[in-house]
Amino acid sequence: MNYNKKHFLDLKSLSASDIHYLLNSAQKMKYVLENSKGYVAPHLKGKTVATLFHEESSRSRLSYELAAQNLSAKVINITTAREFNQKKSLKEVGTYVDKMGADFIVIRHPISGGPHHLAKYVKASVINAGDGLNENPSEALVDLLTILEQKNSFTGLKVAIIGDIMYNRVAKSSIWALIKLGAKVSLAGPTTLIPRDIEKTGATIHHSATEAIIDADVVLCLKVQEDRRGIALIPSLNEYKKLYKINKTRLSYAKDDVIVMHPGPINRGIEISSSIIDKEGSVLDKQQGSGIAVRMALFHLHCRSGGGSLHV
Repeated sequence: MNYNKKHFLDLKSLSASDIHYLLNSAQKMKYVLENSKGYVAPHLKGKTVATLFHEESSRSRLSYELAAQNLSAKVINITTAREFNQKKSLKEVGTYVDKMGADFIVIRHPISGGPHHLAKYVKASVINAGDGLNENPSEALVDLLTILEQKNSFTGLKVAIIGDIMYNRVAKSSIWALIKLGAKVSLAGPTTLIPRDIEKTGATIHHSATEAIIDADVVLCLKVQEDRRGIALIPSLNEYKKLYKINKTRLSYAKDDVIVMHPGPINRGIEISSSIIDKEGSVLDKQQGSGIAVRMALFHLHCRSGGGSLHV
């Protein structure tokens, strides 16, 4: 199939076939990165990528910029133009960046739906790097790629997602995608951090982390979002650790070949015990290695012409 999309805004609106195509493309990019060190692909030669982060995230922004450079694109970072960002509407920002000749706008915005709104007014392809309390679709693709590499398929997998789901955009993207791909999703976290109507996605809510983890193939732990009010909605970190921290005892209820994941950055000893983080063969490090490949695939497939087939 060909993937013909101009913008990459969410996973909720994509089909299972679309998501599989994105993941397959990311696998090809990852193969190139791992087997051709120092190779710069010409796919985006002459193209310009503008990164517009209204919320700072050095790790995510760097991943996008390296991905663009690996494809020979020019990168304009307007993240630091805080006064410009605050005073201008998204429509005005988009018009300005369009005039700069940008072919892509990578945007992280504190308002849910911000990238969707921007996409209405620009010629460039918009890539959503996280919007409000909505989604972070590219980071979810990184997690999905890790699961695919470790488990070979999503069909029939049980994925337990534990923690602050309310304020975690990656989790919401992952839930939409995993269910479309045939996985069973179990959720557990403080009641105050479980979004209303989240069951409409097809996920199952459990009262305890242990209950959600029983027979799980994958356990995805989430960060306690101190910068998005999540920490204010739990009685204390000590209680959170007691009820939701992933440790060896709690993990023993999962399948023997369970993998433990975290979108990062990890609050060591709060969401996951150190013994699991430091375990030899952990997939936590492998997750980070997929980020650039995923973003390279996104740039290649979301050209101004509206997508296409991947050749590497």
